Amino acid sequence: MKPKSKSESYTERLQSCAPEKVAAAMALADHGTTETDMLKKPTPIKSKHVRDAARNQPCTLQIVNVCNGQWDTTVLAHLPDESHGMARKSDDLSACFACDACHSVIDGRVKWPARELEFKDWYLRRAQVRTWRVLLELEILTVKGVKVA
Repeated sequence: MKPKSKSESYTERLQSCAPEKVAAAMALADHGTTETDMLKKPTPIKSKHVRDAARNQPCTLQIVNVCNGQWDTTVLAHLPDESHGMARKSDDLSACFACDACHSVIDGRVKWPARELEFKDWYLRRAQVRTWRVLLELEILTVKGVKVA
């Protein structure tokens, strides 16, 4: 949204936008987020320890009729989120352990199986949480006040 004139207010600019953009901007305003805050790129979260931890781990995606069970191909696979963009991977926290076959599916090199496509978001969230649990057990990730048995 670029101002048409220097005197045009933010509210006036919003009124000329599509309703869904107005709703999103108003929701941000309710939480104290400014238009400038939205444009700031977050500092990438990268960890060699997290990436190295994926080596030889079981695949946490385990997509039905895709996962090959070859844990020697497991890598840290980055999941889509707001921190990624052109030529930039998601943060290492927005990732999961994936065998080569499952990684190919989430990266789009291979199509999602038709019967599993509707569960895509569930697979990604489950894999991310499973990965966090492994990282907690390996003491690579810590959560204040949480003790892993």
